[in-house]
Amino acid sequence: MSDNEKSRTPKDSHYARLRRAHRERAHPGTAPKRPARPHHPGEAPPDAQVRLYGLHTVAAALANPARRAHRLLATRNAFARLEIAADALPCPMEIVEPRALDVLLGSDAVHQGVVLEADPLPQRRSSDLADTSLVLVLDQVTDPHNVGAILRSAVAFGAGAVIMTTRHSPQESGVLAKAASGALEYVASIQVVNLASALEDLTAQGFQTVGLDSDGAAELEPSLAGGRIALVLGSEGKGLRQKTRETVSVLARLEMPGAIRSLNVSNAAAVALYAARRHLAGRT
Repeated sequence: MSDNEKSRTPKDSHYARLRRAHRERAHPGTAPKRPARPHHPGEAPPDAQVRLYGLHTVAAALANPARRAHRLLATRNAFARLEIAADALPCPMEIVEPRALDVLLGSDAVHQGVVLEADPLPQRRSSDLADTSLVLVLDQVTDPHNVGAILRSAVAFGAGAVIMTTRHSPQESGVLAKAASGALEYVASIQVVNLASALEDLTAQGFQTVGLDSDGAAELEPSLAGGRIALVLGSEGKGLRQKTRETVSVLARLEMPGAIRSLNVSNAAAVALYAARRHLAGRT
């Protein structure tokens, strides 16, 4: 950390700005946080809770008024890097040694000295997208690292929601949240039971549903139309399911002149989001 970074006050810090941004975006009448229940060190959280870890992930979660936090575990150095006073936290906090977090999460988790035990975020509905012009739809993308990276790209390009199937999609977890690097707190994550019905609902709301397929008849950019776009991406191995292919408005491909003709789903999502955002910006 540089001398300039050390001399910054919490008011001017990156994480303080995150907290202010979340407060400004909070809806009026947000329910106050309920008192955290007693929790003993080393006790596993209830099944309904998640353990979020990593500095960016935890800072964004603490700043999110929609996130109900229960307990923060942090090393002294990590807590100092969060740049938030203990009395400003929305939950109890314990200073711990790094080894305690290794034991709690496993040695493979890159926790950066901080863990937050919290409730999963409230789910939204696919019909609740009135102010959204760009969404992503994932057809059974199962890898939490891929979904986390997709969430990060969705926030970067201003997508309003990421829609996933209830089955064959990763649930909210520390691994997914770490891969998203805080993006989980900024974009609505919506789970649906029947993806085909959700796509039909999006069409009824005025979205052009565009299925990404390497064998699509048309290139993506000239296929985009209208002022609301839903990009639909298939699973890591099989791509879009047949029912999904039949339901989307159009099947399109990313034109790739190189020897490799396909991308990892998270990379394909980022490229498609960039193209869709340029199309929407051109309309305005």
